[in-house]
Amino acid sequence: MTLVKSIPADPSLPFHGTISGVLPASPAMLPPRAHWRRRHIWLALSCLVCVLLPVVLSAWYLWMRAADQYASEAGFAVRREETGAAIEMLGGLTGLSGAGSRDTDILYEYLRSRRLVAELEAELGLSGLWSKPGNDLFRGATDPVFAFDPAGSPEALHRYWSRRVTVSYDSLAGLITLRVTAFAPGDAQAIAQAIVARATDLVNEMSDVARADAIRDAAGELATAETRLKAARRQVTQFRNQHQLVDPSVDLQAQAGVLGTLQGQLAEALIALDLLRGETRADDPRLEQGARRVAVIEQRIAAERAKLGLEGDGEAFANVVGTYEALVADRDFAERAYAAARMAHDLAQAEARRQSRYLAAWQAPTLAETAEFPRRGRLLALIAGFAMLLWGLAMLSVYAALDRRG
Repeated sequence: MTLVKSIPADPSLPFHGTISGVLPASPAMLPPRAHWRRRHIWLALSCLVCVLLPVVLSAWYLWMRAADQYASEAGFAVRREETGAAIEMLGGLTGLSGAGSRDTDILYEYLRSRRLVAELEAELGLSGLWSKPGNDLFRGATDPVFAFDPAGSPEALHRYWSRRVTVSYDSLAGLITLRVTAFAPGDAQAIAQAIVARATDLVNEMSDVARADAIRDAAGELATAETRLKAARRQVTQFRNQHQLVDPSVDLQAQAGVLGTLQGQLAEALIALDLLRGETRADDPRLEQGARRVAVIEQRIAAERAKLGLEGDGEAFANVVGTYEALVADRDFAERAYAAARMAHDLAQAEARRQSRYLAAWQAPTLAETAEFPRRGRLLALIAGFAMLLWGLAMLSVYAALDRRG
């Protein structure tokens, strides 16, 4: 029989006992249990106040007090009739056609301007339409967040305009999309219709200004061309009265013909005289007669040349013809310029009688059947996200400062 001796336990060991068993350590040897500290309590309270409470209040306001908003949408674009083919017939006078300024850009800026807000305020009373729910903070039937204060200034109304009117502009296609929200479907549609009407008036106004400018410019060019033509014709008439000539070029041709005939006769007389000298004696009276004939023809040629080269006042006839031709060239150019200016003026008047710019609406203002705004779920998610983000940044900043101090 073998005896088993019990070995005493070593107190330094975490567990002690006999060989036959192991006993657990004492409670003093166990790790401490986690407890709430003051910083944990402050952290939870700050999260409750900064995140949970704003989200709960926002949800209560959005679903209990925020008034329903209805949207009316419209779409339009500025179109312009091109007349380039007709104007090219005028020889390059293309100032009446072409794209010109970007009318759609001007219209887009007008839809966001204080001028339009003031015009619709005077016409519809925007401040009254957008303050229908009321904005009293201590009355349950009011909506102080989304409704407009009817006592607000025009500047405040213009700032509020961007919250109720959304204008989208596709610069490539030249299309403008408009969305108007209000607290009643009819009010939203009425505001959208008024905006479209005002946009149409602006396009017509720009068209009227462009037509007036075109007519004024064409009339000015026509008056200038007419004055130039009258002056050119008057100079030609004065030249004819001064020189007693209807057309110096015709007279020049006649004088050249006479001179040519005389030169032919002189050549014939010289030939006949030379032949006679070779056949008769020196005292033959026919020689004297032939010589006299040659002398007379030479004198006549000299006279015709003198007439052709000089006029009574000593001015060369060729210079007279050159001056006349310059005056006629100026008159012809003035006549062509006058004809082109007359055609441009007539075309400008024809353009003024028809509408070259117009507002093409591809979607008329709609009448909402259900309230689409405010988008409560999206707003609540944004509020919760921003609250959590701000709270997290604040806590990180506080603990970073505490760690730096420690």
